[in-house]
Amino acid sequence: MPNTPATYWKLHKVPILMALLGAILYYTFAFQLERTDYIKLLTLFAASFFLCLKLIQFEKWNLKFLLVVGVIFRLIFLITEPNLSQDYYRFIWDGHLVGNFINPYLEVPNDLIAQSDLVIPNAHALYDGMGNLSAKHFSNYPPLNQLLFAIAALLGGKSLMGSVLVMRTMIILADIGILYFGRKLLKNLNQSPHLIFWYFLNPLVIIELTGNLHFEGVMLFFFVWSLYLLSVKKWTLAAIPYALSICVKLVPLLFLPLFLKHLGLKKSITFYVIIGISCLLMFAPFYSPAFIANYSETVGLWFSNFEFNAGLYNAIKYIAIQFDGKPWELIKTYGKITPIVTILFVLLFTFLRDNQKIPTLITSMMAVLTLYYFMSATVHPWYIIFLVVLGVFTRYKYAVLWSATVVLSYYAYSQADFKENLTLITVEYISVYVFLIYEIFNSKEQFVIFRKN
Repeated sequence: MPNTPATYWKLHKVPILMALLGAILYYTFAFQLERTDYIKLLTLFAASFFLCLKLIQFEKWNLKFLLVVGVIFRLIFLITEPNLSQDYYRFIWDGHLVGNFINPYLEVPNDLIAQSDLVIPNAHALYDGMGNLSAKHFSNYPPLNQLLFAIAALLGGKSLMGSVLVMRTMIILADIGILYFGRKLLKNLNQSPHLIFWYFLNPLVIIELTGNLHFEGVMLFFFVWSLYLLSVKKWTLAAIPYALSICVKLVPLLFLPLFLKHLGLKKSITFYVIIGISCLLMFAPFYSPAFIANYSETVGLWFSNFEFNAGLYNAIKYIAIQFDGKPWELIKTYGKITPIVTILFVLLFTFLRDNQKIPTLITSMMAVLTLYYFMSATVHPWYIIFLVVLGVFTRYKYAVLWSATVVLSYYAYSQADFKENLTLITVEYISVYVFLIYEIFNSKEQFVIFRKN
């Protein structure tokens, strides 16, 4: 049968119609949704997620079709401002600072906005948009992220939408890079290449990264590239993109000890040295005597001052209220304990688990990050995307479920005071806990510390 448009339509009519419906859903999400309309948001997200599942089911071997569909879904957001996040105002603010050789780790917006000769275009619009919480703190975004902000600010000039367009293009290209290296890594691990579409077509990924301009996708591009290089035994080269990943978002720092058994002592030391030198070179232009103190203080706030969409923390907080009624003191104490417990888990998975093989190493990473998120007092929806990527290369798919149920936390966006609905949060976490337990007991690859290759 000749491969004509009519023939293609006949063979792929249902997937094409689903893709068109998906495009309508994303258009509605991008152009006709107010984040206070929770029911509409939930409905659009749920329908998009269902279509994602069905598209992968029907066309999982049709790489070109799914690639084109995924790109089109992203391009729908190209000329819109994010409607679920205001972080991009701070991105553009920091970008203009860096572009004018002003250190964003040494100046807070609250102080700069009072200057009459401030060089930032649209300064008051950016200041008002970022909100009081961001405006009173130093920047917490690592240096490579700052460079990307600067490029967006430079190319965007005085146009906010111009800067948004540049950042969105970066994020879309990063997602395509994840698809490219992710498929190559899956092939090296003797897994089906179509599994990468659980990331590429995931509505949470499209909405939170392309739509809301979170740079987790750029971090994950360098991270997956590094894993691919490790899979082909180019571990010295792998250290470079791994360092770049850290310098976009700090999360990959958490996994560094796990490479000790994967590479062996001598190789791992060289690996760490390359990463360390690369990171120092990228941080060096921003260094000053006050830099370390300011940056450490700002990053530390995420452990001790903020709370959103927490699992274990909310349960402990509820118990604390019943006994002493002083939950406001809990987050600071809890924030001091969480890093210690996390480090202990990392050490356990480093020394008591054999991580020589890439699949085992990735499973260890997934376990450590999952435990951290379960304990964390702040789990923004886009954080789960890292688990989605790791899950692509393992037998565990609970992160896909979590990427669906995390939409329940968006309820807080519909409230003027951002008050969470703890019943919805409980449903989110119980669903993930139950499915994770089910996968642990039914998986051939044990999700435990004492795992032998």
